[in-house]
Amino acid sequence: MSFVLILVFLLFPPTKKARRDHLPWYDIALSGLSIPSTIYLFVNYEEIVTRGGLPITVDIIMGTLLVVLVFEAGRRVTGIALPILALLFVAYAMFGRDLPGIFRHRGYDWPQLAEQFYMTTEGIFSTAIGVSSTYIILFIIFGAFLAKSGMGQLFNDLAMALTGRSRGGPAKVSVIASGFLGSINGSAIANTVTTGNFTIPLMKKIGYSRVFAGAVESSASVGGQILPPIMGAAAFIMAETLGIPYTDIVLIAILPAVLFYLGILVQVHIRATKDNLSGIPRSELPKLTDVLKERGHLLLPIFFLLYMLFFSGTTILFSAACTIIVTIFISAFRKSTRMSFRDLIDALESGARITISVAIACATVGIIVGVSGITGFGLNLANAIVAIGGESLFLTLLFTMVACIVLGMGMPSIPAYIITATMAAPALVQLGIEPIVAHLFVFYFGIFANITPPVALAAFAAAGLSGAGPMRTGFNALKLALAGFVVPFMFVYNEALLLIDTTLMSGILVIISAILGVLMLGIAAERYFLYKLNLLFSGLMAVGGILFLYPGVMTDVIALAILLFIFTVQFIKKKRHSTAEITTAS
Repeated sequence: MSFVLILVFLLFPPTKKARRDHLPWYDIALSGLSIPSTIYLFVNYEEIVTRGGLPITVDIIMGTLLVVLVFEAGRRVTGIALPILALLFVAYAMFGRDLPGIFRHRGYDWPQLAEQFYMTTEGIFSTAIGVSSTYIILFIIFGAFLAKSGMGQLFNDLAMALTGRSRGGPAKVSVIASGFLGSINGSAIANTVTTGNFTIPLMKKIGYSRVFAGAVESSASVGGQILPPIMGAAAFIMAETLGIPYTDIVLIAILPAVLFYLGILVQVHIRATKDNLSGIPRSELPKLTDVLKERGHLLLPIFFLLYMLFFSGTTILFSAACTIIVTIFISAFRKSTRMSFRDLIDALESGARITISVAIACATVGIIVGVSGITGFGLNLANAIVAIGGESLFLTLLFTMVACIVLGMGMPSIPAYIITATMAAPALVQLGIEPIVAHLFVFYFGIFANITPPVALAAFAAAGLSGAGPMRTGFNALKLALAGFVVPFMFVYNEALLLIDTTLMSGILVIISAILGVLMLGIAAERYFLYKLNLLFSGLMAVGGILFLYPGVMTDVIALAILLFIFTVQFIKKKRHSTAEITTAS
């Protein structure tokens, strides 16, 4: 924490307009002040433990100093939204005795809060900051080395070679490349800007509207946070919070993530078919063999990482450290990907800068978690959600979804998960839902706040690149992410969608029905199958999609009947239309 704070005040200016050609005296002073408050705990640890946690005046002074520094560092690094939310929670802790209803508490003075934030593991020094200083920093550095070796270019070229010629090819390139990069870099907004600079102009070039192009990029970039194996680094915090193996979370999260991306690809393809859009000419596309020959070896570190995580029996930290070394070694196989000594230093610098952002976000969220713990706000919110939902699981899920989207507004993925896991997940656990299922549910909707108006930051970033209206881009991104909004509800009702406690045959059936469900939802969203769909048939398609996603023989039979019925009607209608066109032409 001390190193991170020092670097924040040395690297991040107080305002966007501040001069960057020299270091102001006050930034040097803040960097200096970042040392005593953290070193004090290290030096006086035994004395603090002997006192049984009872704070003395120096403890409160040091705790206050650290809290102030974390707030200022959070403002510089993450923006104003997260520190303001943390300040509101501090105000709630100090003045909550005056509130009515279930959110009223006995009230706490500042010395009590400073102790909570500074001298416990439910404040700034929480699980989140611990995970960021171990697992997350290693995987961020791993991602930085991959990026420096040209992994981003590899993903773009692979996606172009595989899908560029098909209908709506650039949009499919955006979905695939953004998904892979988003899982590694852990930032929906950064991913949107990085891949969007390349994919959005291509989508507009072949005929997609500005709004749709921005929506595709932002929804695909947000989805990277839920895509294994790295899941934007939130998987590590989830594993530590729940006390279950990281590999279990990865396996459970695979099918919902694939369904999310399949839902986007379906809508992208249907929109291209409906608007008669073509792909990119073959002459403008890279050849798959050339791409693999030039950069294909960069996939080896990812396969090595998967082997180390799932089959080697070693720890996550050892696996990540070994993978970083393997990445450097393998990138040297070809001149185009070989990293110079300067590149290695730049990768380490890039990884450190990203880690600073994550660590400061975790520290700031620690203040929110600390208030929640000492006041019981999280439990009260969970009780309120359960009380409003009554005995209806669906209403409880609906209110939890809304709460997660509100809590996740303007937040990066890791703070969004920590806040929603603290505030909203207990509501679902109270109803008997498995903790891992509850945490995945709130994680999904905390992440989707980035494409949910009015504060849809990823959609706004994409709109800036595409030149479209931010709100329209956000609402279109919501429609593209339809499967992502439906699937979490379905895996709460039936854990088979997470492939928990399923046999091989039942798992295959669940996957097939889930894929058909996502296809039907995409058709319903675009209102086009073989021919344009009216509102009634679109509604039936949506119902059929939901029934397919809810595993069960009867629901699958009904959904299949709906699909076959609409297909038959559409087929006959299209055949008649084609016959009429031929007759007219004759």
